[in-house]
Amino acid sequence: MCDGPPDKRGEKRASGESRKSRLSGIRIIGLGNEFRGDDAVGLLAARRIRERIGSHVQVIEAESAGVELLDLMKGVHTVLLIDALCSGKVPGTIHRLDVLAGPITSNLFPRSSHAIGVGEVLELARTLGVLPATVIVYGIEVGNTELGQPLSSSMTKALDQVVDQIVQECEACRA
Repeated sequence: MCDGPPDKRGEKRASGESRKSRLSGIRIIGLGNEFRGDDAVGLLAARRIRERIGSHVQVIEAESAGVELLDLMKGVHTVLLIDALCSGKVPGTIHRLDVLAGPITSNLFPRSSHAIGVGEVLELARTLGVLPATVIVYGIEVGNTELGQPLSSSMTKALDQVVDQIVQECEACRA
């Protein structure tokens, strides 16, 4: 995940490059709806990651990212997506999916917040040949997505774990 793309001019980066510039090729995108209980997990994770990492990595909160996700992924080597997921497992279960390893099942991600599901957007990007070199999806199994509900306790615990895991991955790139 740590290897970055050529710089904006298309030139390969020198091996003595600064840590900050190596991280500029990483974009974290938190997806969700903060008014629908556990569906807010991606947005909350993005906020916490931004607080811990600062400006070393670009962090985006996207409440209504459907096809717009294609634009949000442009121009970077590595994208880490965080979203609520619905596979039928126990709420709070964390899934780490490598998009380049194979198709993401479109029925895993609820469509209610995004008009088109995350899985479908990623497969569209694959078909169009515009997937970044590395795309990792952190999907957290939802419990309650009712309007006006807070994050469930199982989701709160999973949120802390996902934030820690993503921060560790980003820090490993700085080493």
